[in-house]
Amino acid sequence: MYAITIPEPGGPEALVWAEVPDPVPGEGEVLVEVVASAVNRADLLQRQGAYNPPPGSSPYPGLECAGRITALGTGVSGWSVGDEVCALLAGGGYAEQVVVPVGQLLPVPEGVDLVTAAALPEVTSTVWSNVFMISHLRPGETFLVHGGSSGIGTMAIQLAKAVGAKVAVTAGTKEKLDFCGELGADVLINYREQDFVEEIARATDGAGADVILDNMGAKYLGRNVQALAVNGRLAIIGMQGGIKGELNIAALLAKRGAITATSLRGRPLAEKAAIVAAVREHVWPLIGAGHVRAVVDRQVRMSEAGEGHRVLEGSGHIGKVLLVR
Repeated sequence: MYAITIPEPGGPEALVWAEVPDPVPGEGEVLVEVVASAVNRADLLQRQGAYNPPPGSSPYPGLECAGRITALGTGVSGWSVGDEVCALLAGGGYAEQVVVPVGQLLPVPEGVDLVTAAALPEVTSTVWSNVFMISHLRPGETFLVHGGSSGIGTMAIQLAKAVGAKVAVTAGTKEKLDFCGELGADVLINYREQDFVEEIARATDGAGADVILDNMGAKYLGRNVQALAVNGRLAIIGMQGGIKGELNIAALLAKRGAITATSLRGRPLAEKAAIVAAVREHVWPLIGAGHVRAVVDRQVRMSEAGEGHRVLEGSGHIGKVLLVR
């Protein structure tokens, strides 16, 4: 088969479409013929040599895919050759074929085409696990998501609105903020021109945000704690703003706040399977009913994955960038 390889870490030009050995499904796994994958920030880090795949997983980038099952490993039940699926991966989505643990498979949601389904596994798993399973966002609470126009952000807005939360977002342009508003965001904050701590205080009569989903890390750590409500929960899922920050523990204590930091890729199979099962139970019906949708900025040929990386690094996109065979 062919896959995107990284002979040497570097810029987008380091991604090379090359012939590699065909994968073979083992016990509890299926082989999927990939129709589409998607670009995630973790893929950019892997290309740069800063985020290696977990031991035993595919060496190729790609944390999600959509396609058709072509072979079943031993012990697999409930799935058949020919089934159209999408999947959460530890790697290998940028390829013609990929092996997937059966617990990380999802059926294509009702009303979604197979290519678009590739935009769903990573964002739905990330948002549902962090915002709902860990941070327990409740109806009537205020939710702040940084990077509201990103793939994660556009999904977080929709899911938070679906459960009855008040949603605030940060983004860097009027176009991005307007789109977030169309998705249902109630409070639109231009981080280039406004202080999100002040804007959240103004929007909540000084109470603050009950849950914050943060992709920035160190750069926003102190201000996120300031923006939290009493008993607020800060979920850190990225480090675009650095990895080391100073934490005022007294301020966190005064808020009786909680900070969590998670990633999906390196979790044990059982944990990923539990998240995927929760997504299928809670999110898939919302997509099927038309309450939640995938937001896709553009499609790029998989063999030209470097262009997809350039788009993501330029941050001009809204939603997901897909790689299509």
